[in-house]
Amino acid sequence: MADYDAPVPDNEKVKIVSNFIKHAPPGEFNEVFNDVRVILNKDELLREGASGAFAEYNMDQFTPAKGTDGNDFLITAHGQVGGSSTRFLDPRAKKSYKYDHLRKECNEPQNASSDAGAESWRATIDKHIQDYTKNHYFNGTTTVYGSSGGRTTITVCIEDHKFNPQNFWNGRWRSQWTITIGSGSAELKGTLRVQVHYYEDGNVQLVSSKEVKENVTVTTEEAGASQIIKTIQAAENDYQQAINDNYKTMSSTTFKALRRALPVTRSKVDWDKILFHNVSKELSGGK
Repeated sequence: MADYDAPVPDNEKVKIVSNFIKHAPPGEFNEVFNDVRVILNKDELLREGASGAFAEYNMDQFTPAKGTDGNDFLITAHGQVGGSSTRFLDPRAKKSYKYDHLRKECNEPQNASSDAGAESWRATIDKHIQDYTKNHYFNGTTTVYGSSGGRTTITVCIEDHKFNPQNFWNGRWRSQWTITIGSGSAELKGTLRVQVHYYEDGNVQLVSSKEVKENVTVTTEEAGASQIIKTIQAAENDYQQAINDNYKTMSSTTFKALRRALPVTRSKVDWDKILFHNVSKELSGGK
């Protein structure tokens, strides 16, 4: 029989705490961190044992960062410099920064060289994706990475979020596109993700994702980049519309099965009539 009074070892506590941190809803990292800090009750152990979870969370969430010169970029696994979880690349600025995963701050900037074989394509797609992001995302941030080997590969990461804690909800959009450029064509593989947390008088999360695969014709870099962005836009528009349509369906099916839209009388409650009845009853002495 298990001994439920036995103390939980520190390594098990760290695993539990790390799991909580990695699954924190968007915009609620600090709240989760403060809660698990109380659970662990050992700040040094939390910093040392769960530091990997901090980094994993920020990379998975495409956390926006601001360089020391004011430029915006994303913290992602694609931007890790030398496999480090503390130094990240801003390809647009051609700099890398040491990143504090708790304070969400960049420091110690260093010049960084880009992959010369992919830079021309990277810069062209980056220019187009910035315009697309400005036109379609309220607070969007994008970072474009490039690598060359047998074929040129461009990775586009887009993040947008809306944190509205005063109304008890937070949400984040993330999309990642891997573009493999060949002779006369390019293959696009996209992963689109939406996560929304609503927690007023309850705790409800929407976690949705979609995989996309497309091929486009490529002639020149400029024309190819333009076609790539059009393909990304069409796929992301379709995904957003599908989510909107799904909500409409759920409101009349799933949500309706969970809770009555109307009381058993099949008519809305007339609160004014009830209030008038109660006031009249009080004025007449309860008769």
